[in-house]
Amino acid sequence: MTRAADRLGGGSSFGAVARPRSERGRAKAVAEGSIPDYELQRLELAKVRPSLVNPRRHFGTEEEQEALGQSLARKQTTACVAVTREAYLALWPDHGSGIGDAGWVLLNGERRYRSALRVGLEQLDFVVRDDLATSRADFIDYLMLENDERQDFNVIERAHGLNDLLRACDGNAAEVARRRGRDRSWVGNQIALLTLPAEIQEQLVAGALAERYARRLARALKEDPSLGAPQLLVLAEQLKAEEKDRRQQTKDVLEAARGQVLSADNVRSAPPVLSADNTGTGRRASGQSVGAGGRSAGEGGMLSADNIPEQRMTGGADGGAESGAVLSADNTGGAERMLSADNTAGESAGVVSGGAGAGSVF
Repeated sequence: MTRAADRLGGGSSFGAVARPRSERGRAKAVAEGSIPDYELQRLELAKVRPSLVNPRRHFGTEEEQEALGQSLARKQTTACVAVTREAYLALWPDHGSGIGDAGWVLLNGERRYRSALRVGLEQLDFVVRDDLATSRADFIDYLMLENDERQDFNVIERAHGLNDLLRACDGNAAEVARRRGRDRSWVGNQIALLTLPAEIQEQLVAGALAERYARRLARALKEDPSLGAPQLLVLAEQLKAEEKDRRQQTKDVLEAARGQVLSADNVRSAPPVLSADNTGTGRRASGQSVGAGGRSAGEGGMLSADNIPEQRMTGGADGGAESGAVLSADNTGGAERMLSADNTAGESAGVVSGGAGAGSVF
């Protein structure tokens, strides 16, 4: 019967150091389903070595490692992942001297491993996963998966990892793209960054050079392998200047378009009402009627047929002139003249009647 302590695995999460389990005991427990194919183990750090194919090269500053190490000394919340020596050397037989006499090789958790060593820790919790070391491609693919989730995994480290994965896939870029969930062109563009001079790569890692410019530089270098770092840096500055000009041109076009599209609410003042000769007479007030000459009633004088302003005429109820001048046939104002039926001026003002004759009213 499997004991409860064996089912729990005896990890540090339960306040105890894991008891070594015999291969026979472990196989029996796995067959019974009391433990998974892998379980939490407490391993001596002296018997663990980092993988020689990890593309990650930066593991934080000394201060960051010190802080992480102190945190691990209080409590380790995430186990490291390792494979056995035998599983690792089955993939890379020539790495024997690189890992020394280690019994396990890190697959994930090298930053925690280094930080623990810095503060003098002797053990950490591990999960041993030989099932992730069935092929070189699987091993490196898992390394990439873990590192992709790290914010400090820089673009050159990623390019190295993709290049390692490409070799593990026998140069099959389509397989690399499938594993990474990308297309082949992305894989090629990333790996091409490794062809750039070290000085350019350093600027890329430091953030002084954007990746989009670095890809352009890599293409230029492919077309002309004689280009050195100085020439490539000059080209990078040209690319930056061209992009700045394009952004400014786009901004200018957008601003011009916004200026041309004006709604009625954006008109600052209403246009004036034009007279017959298209001269402004001022804005018509709401509710006012417009006379034949185009001016509002109640605004100054009225225009004659030849657009000469005359005095305003106020008509009485019976059509007579109460005040002001009445226009003659030649549009000249008479002080007190009225037109007859034949358009000859009457001699005196009065109410227009139906008759006609000199000196008489209509």
